[in-house]
Parts: sequence; structure tokens; C-alpha cells
Amino acid sequence: MCELLGMSANVPTDICFSFAGLIQRGGKTGPHKDGWGISFYEGLGCRSFLDAKPSVDSTIAEFVCNYPIKSNVVISHIRQANVGEVCLANTQPFIRELWGRSWSFAHNGQMNTVFDEVELGRYHPIGTTDSEHAFCWLLDQIEKNFDGIDNNLETVAQFIREHADKLAALGVFNMLLSESEYLFCYCTTKLHWITRRAPFGEASLKDADISIDFVKETGADDVVSIIATEPLTQNEQWHTIEAGELIVFREGEKVLSLTN
Repeated sequence: MCELLGMSANVPTDICFSFAGLIQRGGKTGPHKDGWGISFYEGLGCRSFLDAKPSVDSTIAEFVCNYPIKSNVVISHIRQANVGEVCLANTQPFIRELWGRSWSFAHNGQMNTVFDEVELGRYHPIGTTDSEHAFCWLLDQIEKNFDGIDNNLETVAQFIREHADKLAALGVFNMLLSESEYLFCYCTTKLHWITRRAPFGEASLKDADISIDFVKETGADDVVSIIATEPLTQNEQWHTIEAGELIVFREGEKVLSLTN
């Protein structure tokens, strides 16, 4: 299996602290050594870094960890290969254009039958993973049924959850998805989240001897939510996303939760 990391914030925020913990799981404290990637949204722009090397050994990951890129939405992924070879084309997040926006997607799980069960339309994979095949199909379905999200969030989110359920029926499907403003988080097995706001405190990573005092790093009105496969800190209270639940974050706040 792979691991996911996402962020939604109400002000441009860097994810260096959380990412420093995640990359340790890519070959040091975890087995997810088959590549990694991260995407940062800056308005409608999307800046991505991908590497097929283990994140713990990647100089690109080290650069990202030490370079405080400010973003309102971030999606990251470390890979333990199940379907598809270890190569750059199979690293996540995957990105496609829809409605003039860059949609980014990262998946944790395995769906061996998705190639036979799911028929693609306009979108096609570049690599050979079940994850990218599922992403292309999901975007196809969204495009066929809607022409945007504005003033239509709950209907679109419900549609995404129902189609995520269909993919989950083929195996394990934990997902992060964004089009720059909203962060959609769907769980079938493991996904957790935490929202940090004033009064801020200190946090310590599980996977590295790193602590941070958020009082010194944040403003009084900052709201930042972090989503991860497994909690990244050892002294904070994380929430569990239930199986079959879709949570949507916007500007750091949980704005929608949908279940069966």
C-alpha cells in the first residue's frame, strides 16, 4: 500500500513539517520506497515535484522539505508498488485538466480488476497503474454529468462519493482529489485528519526527531487541516475518516461530510 498526505489552509501555508515526517516512511520508517510526488496549488496554478526514487533518499524531496512553498491546497503521495513498474510515469499525484482547472489525484490501495471493470472515455492513463486508470474514469464521469462545481458543491461531492464507492467495490480505494479550491478525501480503510487553529501548540513528529511550535509559525486567524493515511504526530488528537465517508475541506475548514 501507499500513503497519502493532504493540506487545506485559509492562508498560503507551507507543509514542510508534515512532509518531513511523510518522507521518512518512504524507505526508512516505512516500506513506501517506490517513488513519491507532491503538488502545490497557487491559485489556479499547480506546481508538482515527482521522483521514482525513495523519498528518504531523494534530493528533490530534501529540497521540497527545506523550501517553504506557500499553498492553500497540497496533495502528496509515497508509493509502495503493487500494479505497474517503478518509474516516473507511475508516480503520483496524477494531474489532468477539467473546466480550465488542474485536477490532482492520489490513491492508496489496490484494484486489480479496474482495467476490466471500468471503461474509459476522453481521459487515458500515461502510466500503467490501477490508480491512474481509476482517476481517468472518475474525471470522465464528472465531466459527463456536470459543467462546474460553483454553487453545486454538495451535488458534485455526492456524485464523487457514489463513484468512489464503485471503485472501492473493486478493492481498496483511499483518495485525495482537488481542483485547486476544494480537497476531497475519501476513505475505505485508513485516512485521518486534524485541524489546527488558535490556540496553537507544539507538535512532534512520529517518524523524525522534529518538533514545531505553531504559535511562532502561524497567525491568530490561520486555519490549517492536514490529512494523512496514518497520523504524523505523536502528541495531537487526530480524527478518523470512516469507511465510505467523503470529507471536503475548503480554506482549512471541513465544509462537508457524506456517508452511506
